[in-house]
Amino acid sequence: MKSIVVLISGNGSNLQAILDACASGFIAGKVTAVISNKADAYGLLRAREAGSSAHCLAHSDYASRESYDLALQQLIEQFTPDLVVLAGFMRILSPGFVQHFSGKLLNIHPSLLPKYQGLRTHQRAIEAGDQMHGCSVHFVTEELDGGPVVLQAKVPIFSDDDAETVAERVHEQEYRIYPLVIRWFCQGRLRQQGQQALLDDEPLPQYGYAHDDDEYDL
Repeated sequence: MKSIVVLISGNGSNLQAILDACASGFIAGKVTAVISNKADAYGLLRAREAGSSAHCLAHSDYASRESYDLALQQLIEQFTPDLVVLAGFMRILSPGFVQHFSGKLLNIHPSLLPKYQGLRTHQRAIEAGDQMHGCSVHFVTEELDGGPVVLQAKVPIFSDDDAETVAERVHEQEYRIYPLVIRWFCQGRLRQQGQQALLDDEPLPQYGYAHDDDEYDL
């Protein structure tokens, strides 16, 4: 069983999808710890209810990003993680932190990367007139939302959609593809090699794994 540490800042809905996938055996791993930079994050309650160790490490208690990230790194290492998962962790990570966990640091971003790095992705897609939008799971590198993509899921944007409606549609896909990518990692099928993601030792293309099966039954 692989040790998974999840970092959150809020509700923890992606965290819940991961916890459920571990509980069902879909992921051959255990969420050993959940860490939030905000004490009122509902995801901490989700973690406790699932039997995971739950911690708040408030960034406001630290003078700099680097000092916070060093303390966060030390806390994470207490759980000997095989994988560190960002699930709505709303902080930009310092280069030292990213380098320390290189190759075992995953994030999910609410756009079809490389489109719309950063914030307000749904509104930006609507304003651009896009008909398709989605989410991407990627390895984390020092470039913000710029690491190698593992898997994407697409959703349509309709003419009467607002950002909230699109976000709900995207969230449903996030809950499907994030546990799947974590499953691949825990199976030893997925790894990072420099700026490339490899699945079963085969380099993945720019937009990640392409599959037509709606159930992603791999």
